[in-house]
Amino acid sequence: MAKQNVSEQFVDILVRAGVKRLYGVVGDSLNPVVDAVRRHSEVEWIQVRHEETAAFAAGAEAQITGKLAACAGSCGPGNLHLINGLYDAHRSMAPVLALASHIPSSEIGLGYFQATHPELLFQECSHYNEMISNPQQMPRLLQTAVQHAIGRGGVSVVSMPGDIASQPAPEKSIEHALVTSRPTVRPGDEEIDKLCAMIDKAKRVTLFCGSGTAGAHAEVMEFAERVKAPVGHALRGKEWIQYDNPYDVGMSGLLGYGAAYEATNECDLLILLGTDFPYNAFLPNDVKIVQVDVRPEHLGRRSKLDLAVWGDVRETLRCLTPRVKVKTDRKFLDRMLKKHADALEGVVKAYTRKVDKHVPIHPEYVASVLDEIADEDAVFTVDTGMCNVWAARYLTPNGRRRVIGSFSHGSMANALPQAIGAQFTDRNRQVVSMSGDGGFTMLMGDFLTLVQYDLPVKVVLFNNSSLGMVELEMLVAGLPSFGTTNKNPDFASIARAAGAYGVRVEKPKQLEGALKDAFKHKGPALVDVVTDPNALSIPPKISADMVTGFALSASKIVLDGGVGRMLQMARSNLRNVPRP
Repeated sequence: MAKQNVSEQFVDILVRAGVKRLYGVVGDSLNPVVDAVRRHSEVEWIQVRHEETAAFAAGAEAQITGKLAACAGSCGPGNLHLINGLYDAHRSMAPVLALASHIPSSEIGLGYFQATHPELLFQECSHYNEMISNPQQMPRLLQTAVQHAIGRGGVSVVSMPGDIASQPAPEKSIEHALVTSRPTVRPGDEEIDKLCAMIDKAKRVTLFCGSGTAGAHAEVMEFAERVKAPVGHALRGKEWIQYDNPYDVGMSGLLGYGAAYEATNECDLLILLGTDFPYNAFLPNDVKIVQVDVRPEHLGRRSKLDLAVWGDVRETLRCLTPRVKVKTDRKFLDRMLKKHADALEGVVKAYTRKVDKHVPIHPEYVASVLDEIADEDAVFTVDTGMCNVWAARYLTPNGRRRVIGSFSHGSMANALPQAIGAQFTDRNRQVVSMSGDGGFTMLMGDFLTLVQYDLPVKVVLFNNSSLGMVELEMLVAGLPSFGTTNKNPDFASIARAAGAYGVRVEKPKQLEGALKDAFKHKGPALVDVVTDPNALSIPPKISADMVTGFALSASKIVLDGGVGRMLQMARSNLRNVPRP
């Protein structure tokens, strides 16, 4: 058997850790690793057009599968391009291993061509960030990086000079069993007892849920029923907690709707479940607050806590629910459910009048039609900006659909590359990129990646020729919009020229047919929908101070838009409210 080199051993360890693909752009110092991938039957090299796409794609794959994904960039500028996608993956707790290839080891520190210091550059967006400077290090160092990414949920970065990658691997390398999944974390009995006592004493309990409630839907519903608590959610909690939820009172935050703000501010005990919701102006300062989170560093960094509980939401509720007393008074819950339904009734009117005849097309209408015709297990990737608004308001979760975006990092241009990673996990699953024209054009080159690999991603382009969210920010701050207008081409023509399916939609009556035709197409498709840039209605009494950092009192309706099928859900939940 031929002796392995370091690159071959590197790839073998990744495969043992469950990596199926390595996203990146080939080049110089990275070539030995790419060649090792070429010769390995269990891992695939995914050639993208920009390394930022590689990192976003790997992060999306990790979020879909829950398993380790990987990306790579060549020395200097190549791995620098990874950084934005790695920040997003790290803040999303997506287990990603990034290879930052490096200049020749003999030239480090001497101002060599393309020299950077990756061991410093990636420090803030990783749990582990080290350089291999000797072949003897490689097996243990890479295995340690894998353990950090999977065990702590986030990014590990390994830097490796190209000359080290080509050297013979150590003959008797130490290879140990690798962690491939994270354990659950159970709080101590003392914390459970304290929390139980607080709940039993409280008259009005509200639950506010984030992405940490993934896999805990049944436990949250059982607990909410036991304590008669309204259940609100952050944007990242929407897909996990809103469906089949008779206690739903909507979402808080700038993009929020319904009665979530009132429920969190009018209770006497607020329980934050698996959320790192960043906008503390929406959280109350005059009620008792408990936070449950699997990451202890998240506890208390948004609001003053009366009790911090370090634990997995599902395990915590499994321990807690049987111990709390059953509450029988539904007055607070029923009042919040009615407020929620009334609030949705009010905002939905703005976009139900002749919306199917309005030109330019209302983006809300696009989102509502998309929600209706998309598959029940579709994966939606959502660009930052106004597409976040439409996803929050119109996409209907059901426990099978996934919604992925740059919800914690807030990067532009995330939807297309995340769709690439999501689609590679399952070519038969419908993947829809809800792209804004600003985000799409930022990484438009990787539309060619869809064509190259014949990935059946469907790009629905909300083309309002502007940076809509930025215009909103400027308007509310009292500034005239400036530098926000895009002069756009016919994107459908560009898609067809690239070898994909492309159609341009300018009238509402064309929309449903265009989307259905694109979804039926077996390969990549782009639907360029010309939408109204003036679709937002801003209340007249909002000051700049109120929206600094998106910290707006949610008692105001910031975006006077509709809410799609959520209105029907709210009406349905009202059936549980006793009539006087």
